[in-house]
Amino acid sequence: MSDLSLAPAAVQPPNDAAAAVPRHVAVVMDGNGRWAKSRYMPRYFGHKAGVDALVRVINTFADRGVEYLTVFAFSSENWKRPADEVSGLMGLVLVSVSKYLTKLAGDGVRIRIVGDREAVSEKLRKAWDHAEEITKHNTRINLSVAFNYGGRWDVMQACRQALAEGLAPEQLDEAWLSSRMAMAFAPDPDLFIRTGGEMRISNFLLWQTAYSELFFTECLWPDFGLAEMDAAFAAYARRDRRFGTLRSSSSSAEGS
Repeated sequence: MSDLSLAPAAVQPPNDAAAAVPRHVAVVMDGNGRWAKSRYMPRYFGHKAGVDALVRVINTFADRGVEYLTVFAFSSENWKRPADEVSGLMGLVLVSVSKYLTKLAGDGVRIRIVGDREAVSEKLRKAWDHAEEITKHNTRINLSVAFNYGGRWDVMQACRQALAEGLAPEQLDEAWLSSRMAMAFAPDPDLFIRTGGEMRISNFLLWQTAYSELFFTECLWPDFGLAEMDAAFAAYARRDRRFGTLRSSSSSAEGS
């Protein structure tokens, strides 16, 4: 299976479960609107079902041994959507924080919000601050929600920090820039999952996914569950992660 193939949910996980578990999984939760449309429902209900799906699968990711889960909730380009949909999404975020925060905190989930907070309401910023504060000591799994985030924005804000700090050109390297990225607290994603059938990254974690394994599935995000997770992890376990080096001798011998 190639990195850019669409994989069926029927793929079974490998026997060596530990080898199949990525430390950091990034997810583009696509397909909420189509999920709602197929049920003759407004798009809002698709987004609501998407939130419910996320809460449902967080514990499964944690149980599998995933340490970091980063999800693309709202891109910097999503402001171009109809005003009523954007307004509904903002309200849904507030409702969801109120509805699920106690549960997530009790489940050992640490919550972080990554992205440009300046464009969102003060009420929403305060809700995020509260969620981050009461979960900051949790260690079971780190949930990062990318909201008003874009990969290009992330690189630009890091470069602006270099200018603000008066960094000389010869001082600017990959390590320095990585340390100023919005996700500097986490390792780069090992596995990138996109639901909904589209096969592109869509400006999500552009810097951080340089060596991530890519997995695309037709499954719409509200329907994402254990079978799709198993398929993604099984595909990940079969990949030969070389990070720009040559294949291992064992991989070469197997003809992979």
